[in-house]
Amino acid sequence: MSSNVPFDPKDQEPFGNILKQMNQFFHERPVKGILQTIDDFFRSPFPHMSFPIHVSETNQHHIIKAELPGVKKEQIQLDVLANTLTITVKHHEEITEQDEKKGLYSKKQSLSSASRTVPLPFQINEKAVKATYKNGLLEILIPKQKGKKIIIDHE
Repeated sequence: MSSNVPFDPKDQEPFGNILKQMNQFFHERPVKGILQTIDDFFRSPFPHMSFPIHVSETNQHHIIKAELPGVKKEQIQLDVLANTLTITVKHHEEITEQDEKKGLYSKKQSLSSASRTVPLPFQINEKAVKATYKNGLLEILIPKQKGKKIIIDHE
């Protein structure tokens, strides 16, 4: 039997309706917001994961410089353990939105942390370490420790 209805290829796609419904689903909220968040994550997954440091030395000091533009002094933590110095930067952001007309309250928080550890060839005396922070540059001076010379006897 033949029909006089014109052929429409869209009607013959086996999954056409399902694909159309899935497409609508992924473009509606909240799914669209979740997908946007995932896309943003993969564009820059760890924006503050690392920061550049430079280690140098003079006759008296080891000098460690860390570039931390936009970081506040309160976000920086320095830790000494044996012969290592660890620089940690923590960033906490909290955004609160309130719409009294609609009775909506939204609060978003993000916490990120980055750290770098610098090993030195001697035990660090944390009381002698000096650190300054100015214009996004952290500078740490660690005094070198002097060892004792041992005189070798002649026989």
